[in-house]
Amino acid sequence: MSVEQLILYAVLTPLVGAGLIALIGDRPNLREAATLTAGVILFWLVGNLYPLVAAGQTPEVTLVEMLPGLSINFRIEPLGMIFAGIVSFLWIVTSIYSIGYMRDHHEQNQTRFYFFFAIAISAAMGIAFAGNMLTLFVFYEILTISTFPLVTHSGTIEAKRAGRVYLGILMGTSIAFLLVAIIWTWSLTGTLDFTPGGILAGKADGPVATILLCLYVFGIGKAALMPFHRWLPAAMVAPTPVSALLHAVAVVKAGVFSVLKVAIYIFGSDFLINVASSRWLLYLAAATVLIASLVAMTKDNLKARLAYSTVSQLSYVIVGAMLASDLGIIGGGMQIAMHAFGKITLFFCAGAFLVAAHKTDISQMRGIGRTMPFTTFAFFIGSLSIIGLPPMGGLWSKWYLAMGALEAGQIAIVGVLMISSLLNVIYLLEIPFNGFFSSTGGGKAPVTKEAPLASLIAIGVTSAACLILFFHPDPVYNLMRLIVAP
Repeated sequence: MSVEQLILYAVLTPLVGAGLIALIGDRPNLREAATLTAGVILFWLVGNLYPLVAAGQTPEVTLVEMLPGLSINFRIEPLGMIFAGIVSFLWIVTSIYSIGYMRDHHEQNQTRFYFFFAIAISAAMGIAFAGNMLTLFVFYEILTISTFPLVTHSGTIEAKRAGRVYLGILMGTSIAFLLVAIIWTWSLTGTLDFTPGGILAGKADGPVATILLCLYVFGIGKAALMPFHRWLPAAMVAPTPVSALLHAVAVVKAGVFSVLKVAIYIFGSDFLINVASSRWLLYLAAATVLIASLVAMTKDNLKARLAYSTVSQLSYVIVGAMLASDLGIIGGGMQIAMHAFGKITLFFCAGAFLVAAHKTDISQMRGIGRTMPFTTFAFFIGSLSIIGLPPMGGLWSKWYLAMGALEAGQIAIVGVLMISSLLNVIYLLEIPFNGFFSSTGGGKAPVTKEAPLASLIAIGVTSAACLILFFHPDPVYNLMRLIVAP
């Protein structure tokens, strides 16, 4: 199989899986087998591409050229390889979790759920492999549209309202800001290709570059930078597997991935550091880190608290991009991976609490560690990774972000990172601490009742990944090193 075929098959495999899911949707076992099979094939395809990219190659293939210099083109560089690896692996894990969750929770429209989930994965792969801004924009919009039915899955008035907010903010920002930035970039440079060192240096003067950077960063609404973040908490009305897709597998990761990719390959670090708006966007991202953490502390609903935690943690990547230092970029890229595994663990646990104990509010979860010890301990592991404490992988992304801030002379950003970690401790460790050490007030010995086995397997895998990434961060780190020191 040629490299070009591997790339195309990686984008098409989830679509084929979606077709099979639609055809055999009335047979749940076959439907879920098709989902898992497509996930395993996708991960195998991505795994075969990894050694090429790790060796410094950038395999590519052009699907169609609409105009001279404007094409749907796939080119795999190290950052895209990281994102593709996350998406392909976590699709398998999330599918396993979904089998237990969707069945035990008696969710309606399960075929529709798996169908649109597969299409969203295909869109995410297109974003990961995009060789230019046109390709990224096309698949970015497909991702928004394909996840809309997932957000509104329950069909309630609240879900429909959340769907309108979701679609309105994401489509509104991408059309009003991102599309304008792409057209403007094309008019200035004659190309939209992702190029090491960027394409805007010498093409855009100070004010133009300042405006362009703002259009790109705010136009990528999936990055959830304040004030364009409301869609993310609103979307928490969706089932927990959808929340996992939004927060860890595809949607928000596509957002911060796109911001980082624009910073590296459209502006270039050397040019970006001299763009005036990069400084105040850096401070806005730092403010988002702190403000979202403070808001998270006020939320009693567990998924709402985790949603604002995600808003905070996403801005770490934007901080890394706007620092425009080598170590900051490495930290931003590593944050995409480390946050994915830590946050998906937390959302998996939140879903398990709902399915097994019918608890959604933190105030209801006192003593829950006695009845759900595995899930509560897994929540503790995921929390440590999000906080950035050893021995969890989340330490490394915060380490390199702090080093990148020092490299850029931004000592205040180091302070923001430290304060943020302390706030993470307060609003995350409250759940396992009260779960294990607070009494429910009942006199009877608690009976252990965990979530379905399939969900527990998924929780165990992502929890273990948080630990493994502490001792073996090299696959992610080495790819990011290729970007800053090719």
